[in-house]
Amino acid sequence: MADTDKTGQTGAEALVSTLADHGVTACFANPGTSEMHLVTALDHEPRIHSVLCLFEGVATGAADGHARVTGSPAMTLLHLGAGFLNGGANIHNAKRAWTPMINVIGDHAVPHLRYDAPLTSNILGLAGPNSVWIKSADKVADAGNLAAEAWEASFGPVPGPVSLLLPADTAWTTGGKPGARRARPALRAPDPDRIAAAAKAVRSAMKPVILINGTALTPAGLAQAARLKAAGIRVLTDTFFPRMARGAGLFAPDRMQYFAEGAMADLDGTDLMLVAGTQVPVAFFAYPGKPSVLVPEGCTPLVIGGPDTDSAAILAALADALGAKETAPAAVVDMPAAPTGALNAATIGASITRHLPEGSFVSDDGVSNGLPSFLMTGRARPHDWMMLTGGAIGQGLPLALGAAIAAPDRKVLCISGDGAAMYTNQALWSMAREGANVVNVIFVNHSYRILNIELARTGAGNPGRVAEDLLGLGRPEIDWVKLSEAQGVPAVNATTAEEFDAALARAFAAPGPHLIAAHVPAR
Repeated sequence: MADTDKTGQTGAEALVSTLADHGVTACFANPGTSEMHLVTALDHEPRIHSVLCLFEGVATGAADGHARVTGSPAMTLLHLGAGFLNGGANIHNAKRAWTPMINVIGDHAVPHLRYDAPLTSNILGLAGPNSVWIKSADKVADAGNLAAEAWEASFGPVPGPVSLLLPADTAWTTGGKPGARRARPALRAPDPDRIAAAAKAVRSAMKPVILINGTALTPAGLAQAARLKAAGIRVLTDTFFPRMARGAGLFAPDRMQYFAEGAMADLDGTDLMLVAGTQVPVAFFAYPGKPSVLVPEGCTPLVIGGPDTDSAAILAALADALGAKETAPAAVVDMPAAPTGALNAATIGASITRHLPEGSFVSDDGVSNGLPSFLMTGRARPHDWMMLTGGAIGQGLPLALGAAIAAPDRKVLCISGDGAAMYTNQALWSMAREGANVVNVIFVNHSYRILNIELARTGAGNPGRVAEDLLGLGRPEIDWVKLSEAQGVPAVNATTAEEFDAALARAFAAPGPHLIAAHVPAR
């Protein structure tokens, strides 16, 4: 523990030591001139593992992955408003995952702002919408206390990314000191009145469902979800969730379907929808003649706890109120045979199921090719699955990097579309530098395949040459093996099921990062 009575620190040192005092153990950084004193402060703080990222979107995505594994925020170091905007897509994803994250954004010295230098921007205005808390440490005396406040605010009431601006003159000025220690806020406990109302509604419903997320997707929460299933309540997860324990021995909820018409058909006849740890479901996009809110006509939605609540405790309280009994353990491991023949999403899913090590983390940015891998691994060895909650592709590689830094003794699998991976392929360089235990599987189909699907669904018409060029990645084709090796990550191509299965087995058996370019059909 650092000496919290010491004085005379710079503002940068006060900020960094305060975050370390509160348990922050990682900083994912892409610094600039305004952050040089923060860089040297990190140099003197051995409790924080600093990781250089070559793009801010890698830094913010990695901080998200680190927090999903540890349950506590990591720090990012971003350069002014432009740096924040570069990292913005994965901050958006983290906000939709309710991930605690502390974005430290360097700013110009306060007296310099009035000159409107080329990198000056309204950082408070830019960062505010994607921050659950935002302040600027304009005085050195405030830097430590604001760092402590930022850490606390990242946990809620609703957890999410926070932004702390540190002007350069605050960073270099002495007279700072660590902020007073703060306690971690707890998730809200179950509301007895809501639990009673939910139990009453269930008893009178013909076809109830409960939509769950958050702590309900931990092993303890899933055990309570199994009790509700045995009591006659269908259990669904959100379409995309931050993290869920999966595999043999664990209860497997159903998953809300992605396309609105599929979700509504799946819910047909449902007359009660309970919501715990999330919100009433809505379609990702509006489509002509299709609903936006995914609640069937005649179904009553009842929120018994949002993302600020302990949803596992809510499920336990509801199961108790219904008198639901404990259930038998879930199914044992079920391994498919070695796949043969053509390489496609299904044969890749079979190989992942066969070789995924127990205790692995999966970072899923697989877009249109990822679903078979998810479905087929339901009876794989126990693992944790992390998904793209905010819909901004390019999260998979950075999320995997952050997870590997957080849990260096556990394997991480990243599955990503080639278009998605190109957003943040710089994460491969950081994986190589850190020796991160990440196996990257890139679905190479030289296409934004999901957009070709959406083109037909939105009724936008038949694609011509311009539309095909805007949705295709084949002119020129991207050589993923060369791209990966250029950044220090060993890579191989796989064009058949046999080649992929062997490559995946080798990659999981070896230390450090690896990449498999899995060439799959474009349609």
